[in-house]
Amino acid sequence: MESRILHGYAGVLLFVSTLFLAYCPARPAEAPLAEAEILDRQAVALQQQGHYADAEPLYERALAIREGALGPEHRAVAVSLDNLAALYQKEGRYADAEPLYKRALAILEKALGPDHPDTGTCLNNLAGLYRAEGRYADAEPLYERSLAIAEKNLGPDDPIIAIRLNNLAGLYKDQGRYAEAEVKYKLALATLERIRGANDVTVATASNNLAGLYVAQGRYIDAEPLYQRALEINEQALGPDHVDVARNLSNLATLYWLEGRYADAEPIGKRALAIREKALGPDHPDVAASLTNLGMVYENQGRYAEAEPLYERALAIREKVLGPDNPDVAESLNNLAVLHQDQGRYGEVEALLQRANAITEKALGPGHPGLAIGLNNLAAFYIAEGRYTEAGPLFKRVLAIDENALGPDHPDLANSLNNLASLYQDEGRFAEAEALFKRALTIREKALGPDNPDVAGSLNNLATVAKAEDRYADAEPLLKRARAILEKALGPDHLAVATALDNLGALYEAQSLYEEAEPLYK
Repeated sequence: MESRILHGYAGVLLFVSTLFLAYCPARPAEAPLAEAEILDRQAVALQQQGHYADAEPLYERALAIREGALGPEHRAVAVSLDNLAALYQKEGRYADAEPLYKRALAILEKALGPDHPDTGTCLNNLAGLYRAEGRYADAEPLYERSLAIAEKNLGPDDPIIAIRLNNLAGLYKDQGRYAEAEVKYKLALATLERIRGANDVTVATASNNLAGLYVAQGRYIDAEPLYQRALEINEQALGPDHVDVARNLSNLATLYWLEGRYADAEPIGKRALAIREKALGPDHPDVAASLTNLGMVYENQGRYAEAEPLYERALAIREKVLGPDNPDVAESLNNLAVLHQDQGRYGEVEALLQRANAITEKALGPGHPGLAIGLNNLAAFYIAEGRYTEAGPLFKRVLAIDENALGPDHPDLANSLNNLASLYQDEGRFAEAEALFKRALTIREKALGPDNPDVAGSLNNLATVAKAEDRYADAEPLLKRARAILEKALGPDHLAVATALDNLGALYEAQSLYEEAEPLYK
């Protein structure tokens, strides 16, 4: 049976974004405006180092200088507003970022016109905020308008076109619109290869992003060579100790983690962590992301004592740098809670999950998919304690959030359907469970294809219901198909294949077909 626990993990996929930091007017004679430019450069450096609290007053002072010297509607003021908004977004302060982005956009539309490239950049940044908040319907028209402006002004051979294509593809990916995302990602990659050459760092980023799409689809075989290519390009172009190399290593380690290749994931994850600690310092949010990813490798191997200090250190970094109410803090609390549950330390789990959910709901709102993950974890904890009456409403709320935010055909909705169905099955409500399992299977086959490992999980779930009702003839072809999918996708020696063999063997054993069962257990 599929796990009902959904980890959130951070910092493993890069999507190109264009921060509106590059606009520099002709150097003015006035000393205050020169000071504003210096403050901007200092703030950018601090922000890149993860020193967000130190960067903020510098951005604010630069904004005040420009407003005082140039007036509130000058395009240089829009630059400062955009910079400060981007910092707030990094900190998870979305409500503070939005009015700044909107004001910057209004200034640029008035000063430069609705079709100016700088207006397009501001639209792109506001769309990125909406995407982070899960406001996909608000983000899409802004990304589309931003892309159209770039295509109109810049021509087909400008890398900005590829960046905008990439951002729109990322939005489609978040919505489960994988076929549309793949077209955009491939077009972005081909554009960059044509104008920059096959070994440019922007090509590495585009390769990385296409690989991330394939990972979301469970197409691990397709993802690995793209991740490897991105790593090789960046190592050659930037050197082995560059932070972008660390990002590539993290992505590759995460792929191996998903495939259950823990021995391959661990050394790569450690190298990524070492690069980030050396380049960024021990308290950077990217270091917290590497600690989280390495902790998850340990946790999945049952190496709980090694995972716990990594999760705890990641939490401490995020609380210190981002503040106690940041969504990344909620993620770390979720990870610690699930680890404690795995260890049987139930007394600490509920409080961690409730704090995480309160943070997420406050920061992102009651309808964000990120909240669904935390609510799901709390429901799974209640089931572990046998508190089914408390778990049921949470699973239903998770399902409602995902359906409303992601649409009726998103793979994450299939996860939510499976979790509620598993509860119904535990309660003996087999007809209701089977209907939900079937809907989840339909979603996964449509979104991920018939040979995806998640499809095998849905087939197995349906088989467990059939077996529980002694419908052995219905269960057997489901289990056989699940086994075949897993062997093809993951190889014959993967742990998931062993589980599938055990499930089929248990079915034969339930029918006293011991000769058929015995070779499957070996």
